[in-house]
Amino acid sequence: MEIIAEELKRFFGIVNPHLNELQRRVVAGAMASVLGRGGKTAVSDASGMSRNTVIKAVSEVDAGIQPSMRLRQPGAGAKPLIETQPGLLEALDELVHPDTRGNPMSLLRWTAKSTGHLAGELVRQGYKITDDTVGKLLKQMGFSLQSTSKQKEGSSHPDRDEQFRHINKTAGAFTKKNEPVISVDTKKKELVGEYGNRGQEWQVGGEPEKVNTYDFPDPGMGKAVPYGIYDVTNNEGWVSVGDSGDTAEFAVNAIRTWWNAMGRERFPEATELLICADGGGSNGHRVRAWKTNLAVFAKETGLDITVAHYPPGTSKWNKIEHRMFSFITMNWRGRPLDSYRTVVELIGSTTTKTGLRIKAARDEEFYETGIKVTDEQLAAVPLRPHKFHGDWNYTVLSNA
Repeated sequence: MEIIAEELKRFFGIVNPHLNELQRRVVAGAMASVLGRGGKTAVSDASGMSRNTVIKAVSEVDAGIQPSMRLRQPGAGAKPLIETQPGLLEALDELVHPDTRGNPMSLLRWTAKSTGHLAGELVRQGYKITDDTVGKLLKQMGFSLQSTSKQKEGSSHPDRDEQFRHINKTAGAFTKKNEPVISVDTKKKELVGEYGNRGQEWQVGGEPEKVNTYDFPDPGMGKAVPYGIYDVTNNEGWVSVGDSGDTAEFAVNAIRTWWNAMGRERFPEATELLICADGGGSNGHRVRAWKTNLAVFAKETGLDITVAHYPPGTSKWNKIEHRMFSFITMNWRGRPLDSYRTVVELIGSTTTKTGLRIKAARDEEFYETGIKVTDEQLAAVPLRPHKFHGDWNYTVLSNA
């Protein structure tokens, strides 16, 4: 459905001045729900509301929000700050994610600003507000209280916030050029066999699926090692399911398989690839084999491969975790992963209301662990470090 932005903007310009906050949210949620795919973004742009608020509004409408008589009548009680201080909500929204509006990576939310810092900046801009009130407003805007608690996670790298901004900026530049952006990681290893799995699923009453009492690994089956690739632009994913080591060679081969099976078709004119990866594990920024294997892949494909690593202690913000892996886990809850075929089929059947599509296949190659990469081998990698944190951000050239 083609969405006519100017007509939407005119609609909200007419109705919004006559509505209170709840009514504005109901109208926005209903409109976005009716429009369907792309509706949330269109309504956010037209109404001036943050996309997170629109998402919350849609969920409220879809859940069947009930009419309420508890709306504040004119003159009844103190007016809220967003009415007495015009522009406050918009200023707060801009502070929370100044670099991410309309950006498919949107990684900065709740990673850079505490309520105290936000309140301080708003006061500097001339608003009267406390950090407690900032927290309440953010909750109204649809932000998670659980996420705010993650600000107190111990020591963090001093360049953490700047790295998130660098990732957002780089991802935005790639998507603007229609170059692929992927988020990668290894999902938790899973026992394969007749073992219990967390969660429940509907079964015939009194006929639960029988599984082993103890979770002792079956030497003949081992553990499934799922390595995932999430295409940020197209909301698509690939998972290679291995059964040996979670090595850099395995990780890069999974990316190679995604490119041959899905990526090349989606991006036929691509000359570059951006990989957003954790700072540790098989794709860690200190892993030499990760870089040497990427160099082989770059030469094979002719793609210049840029890698941006998340700062230490921030793997939970990796896009693939909450855009793909979480839904895979929900899809196989309560189901014993009795074979590798079951693992692959359950991953491949995972979908969401937002259109997530995943393909999966078993990688039966054996990947040896503990392979050493010499200084000479590493020096031969055509690697160009970026000016900002070249250890976290670098490009492996294809034609050097």
